[in-house]
Amino acid sequence: MAQKIAVIGMGQFGMAIAKSLTKKGAEVMAIDRSEHIIEEMSDRVALAVAMDATDKRTLLSQGILDFDAVVVAIGEDFEQLLLCTTLLMDIGVKRIMARARGKNQRVILEKIGVKEILSPEDEVGINVAERLINPSIVSYLDLPDEFCIMEVAAPPDVIGRSLIDIALRRRYHLNLITMKRSVEVERDGEMVREQHIYGIPRGESLIRENDSLVLFGKRVHVERFIEINK
Repeated sequence: MAQKIAVIGMGQFGMAIAKSLTKKGAEVMAIDRSEHIIEEMSDRVALAVAMDATDKRTLLSQGILDFDAVVVAIGEDFEQLLLCTTLLMDIGVKRIMARARGKNQRVILEKIGVKEILSPEDEVGINVAERLINPSIVSYLDLPDEFCIMEVAAPPDVIGRSLIDIALRRRYHLNLITMKRSVEVERDGEMVREQHIYGIPRGESLIRENDSLVLFGKRVHVERFIEINK
């Protein structure tokens, strides 16, 4: 069954996500206040709606709770983005991905509990649509001959195990470039979580919950690794 994903905010970024998701087979609802923009998107997505995304009743009337994920891609008005994101959290949307334009906006979104935040670097460096369709994939770079460099969230079955035990190269034909580890640090008197590069992992290194693995290999082998260990 196709994933249902709503994209709020049809600027250049939001449009690109909506179109890419549609190409990947997702059922997309595009939302924007501008009727002109929505008219332009109407034949490019499953559903295009001109509406105020900060209005609870309107969102519920469009079945927003039935969607697998909602991307808040409002770019120019951060107050509107905050209002919309908070509302989506309050009504219980399953998965929310929100856009932050700069470090201060990211900190604010983290403080209200948003777990998936898109920064300007992400917009250039990763395919957001791929990340939505395949939640285990954090980022990726396609290379020739079906190879890729892909950052993936550590699958449940490898957490607590050593790299020797997992045997990425022997069992999955993959090379581990590095790991990223989520650590708590103090910022302005408050504890926040940040990701840090682990460096060059050793065979005895243990994978922890919330780690991500930066892998090199063929895409099909990465997907097999995720599937076997999920």
